[in-house]
Amino acid sequence: MVFKYRTYWGSEGIKLVKVYYFDNAATSWPKPRSVIKAMQEYFFYGGGNPGRSGHIKAIEAGKTVLNTRQLLASLFNIKDPSRIVFTKNATEALNIALFGSLSKGDHVVTTSMEHNSVMRPLRHLEDRGVKISVAKMDSKGWVPLSAIEREVNESTKLIAVTHASNVTGTINDIKEIGSFCKRRNIRLLVDAAQTVGVVPIDVERINVDLLAFSGHKGLLGPQGTGGLFIRNGNFLNPLMRGGTGSLSDREEQPDFMPDQYESGTLNVIGIAGLGEGVRWVIEMGVDRIMEHDSRLLEIFLDELSGNERFRLYGIGKAFEQTGVVSLNIQGLSPSKVGEILDRRYGILTRIGLHCSPHAHKTIGTFPDGTVRFSWGVFTKQKDIVTVTRALKKIAQEKLI
Repeated sequence: MVFKYRTYWGSEGIKLVKVYYFDNAATSWPKPRSVIKAMQEYFFYGGGNPGRSGHIKAIEAGKTVLNTRQLLASLFNIKDPSRIVFTKNATEALNIALFGSLSKGDHVVTTSMEHNSVMRPLRHLEDRGVKISVAKMDSKGWVPLSAIEREVNESTKLIAVTHASNVTGTINDIKEIGSFCKRRNIRLLVDAAQTVGVVPIDVERINVDLLAFSGHKGLLGPQGTGGLFIRNGNFLNPLMRGGTGSLSDREEQPDFMPDQYESGTLNVIGIAGLGEGVRWVIEMGVDRIMEHDSRLLEIFLDELSGNERFRLYGIGKAFEQTGVVSLNIQGLSPSKVGEILDRRYGILTRIGLHCSPHAHKTIGTFPDGTVRFSWGVFTKQKDIVTVTRALKKIAQEKLI
């Protein structure tokens, strides 16, 4: 069903190399079998369009969507599941939040560790007259509240911040930032693409107004899924308008949740898989998943400690960093290291700037970037040891 080996042509001829997947920050792999089964069952026994018809298949499709919405609400401690809007990814969710919140003359504060899913919409909004301040972070990628406070002024309408960097994995104190936003009556938008399913998130405890998340990473769902939590009282201008299956006698967009932001047919088969991914995470326990990631982080860091050829980025502490490590080897380009890991050792990583050029400028790795390792719930301790041994072998080779 999935490939576990790949062919490699080296000096010794063709040989099979076991594959080690270390790119979970881009998308998680493998998926739980229950996720695949849920999608198969929807295709075999479902197939209807939710909210568009009154027949049994449409009703069952609607139940699938509702079930996943309720599971997500349970995971994030959201009291009203209708406050969750389904999107095709975190990027779409962020665009809904940013374009829906900001208009000419508004001021927004973001950070130098943001992904292009935040920075590119903001730069476009800047051309439309929105004023942007970028709080400078430290080289470990941590976002201190003091840096954000310095950029806030009386016209600040929104603070947009990542929960954890996709480059360094550093986890930010969203609760502290959320308390500040609540005191100042400023909306808080959190990009949780890297933390949902791997770091506990309680929207009430952290005072977040808008939470954008992906479904295909820590939630273990398929690609093409994501969502946006919109706290009650936070109206956003819809990014898109069209058919919703509700109020079909009117040509105006519905003004209630979640229909207001869910125009067009939803990715129901993806939502079916996402629901099972969320169920799997809930049953496993996010705390337990975080402990697993932190244990592997400690092993990874211990294995490479003391070797001057390695430059590791991030805060480097268990429970303060997700299962993400960016590094470079002195004298070797990230692209060369990534190529050797892939071709010779079957270790799949991500190299370069990771769609976060500002973050790499912050940590001093622009324009070449880093080699990023990101593990998941199915990664074993022995896989970490295998990877670090491969890195040490590469580091012993002649400088290039």
